[in-house]
Amino acid sequence: MSGPSTERTDKAEAVVAAARALEAAGLNRGASGNVSVRDGDTMLITPSALPAADLSAGQIARMTLADDPADRPARHPADGAAGTLPEWWGPLKPSSEWRFHRDIYRARADIGAVVHTHAPWSTVMAVARKPIPAVHYMIAGFGGPDIRLATYARFGTAELSRAVLAALEGRNGCLMANHGMVTVAPTLDRAVWLAGEMEALAHHYVHAALIGGAHVLTDAEVAEAAEAFKSYRPGG
Repeated sequence: MSGPSTERTDKAEAVVAAARALEAAGLNRGASGNVSVRDGDTMLITPSALPAADLSAGQIARMTLADDPADRPARHPADGAAGTLPEWWGPLKPSSEWRFHRDIYRARADIGAVVHTHAPWSTVMAVARKPIPAVHYMIAGFGGPDIRLATYARFGTAELSRAVLAALEGRNGCLMANHGMVTVAPTLDRAVWLAGEMEALAHHYVHAALIGGAHVLTDAEVAEAAEAFKSYRPGG
């Protein structure tokens, strides 16, 4: 594989910036969570077990979207090592959650970026195994009247990937039981923004429950908000 282009270096730097922004916003901490972007028939993804503060663009891993470990033995071009990973490039192994990132890109052509975090209030909802209902009109940004809960499976497994894909059907984000959250979007900036919005919705819901419970918007009210969002822009 030839050396990285300027555009690809920019994408790797954007992944680093997003990982650091998520930590600065309190949506992640340490080496938890992961960030990726689509790049043609590959994805760029944060490496395994490395805190955001220690990341650099040169440490971002690249993985093919075209191959499946079930199809052939995996290999790393740098050392030819066999394993369970699809073909990848970089000095550090891709995140242990590479599978659901890759599978999201393979299943949804509209997605250009994936963000996974262990944000505190979203994770409260995830460990309680409760979806987030339409307690605020901003839920319309997620593509429907609720944020679904993906059923539990161990991190890094095909079972977890299938559960996440099911929960994301027609949606731009979901919770992961006893784990955290995932957001997806055409752009990385949008996926990071959605992570913040999901955390805010979880925060609202948990605290409303403490004072008697939230009133949930109807599906029609959420659809009305979604329609209004179409013309929502600076100066609009």
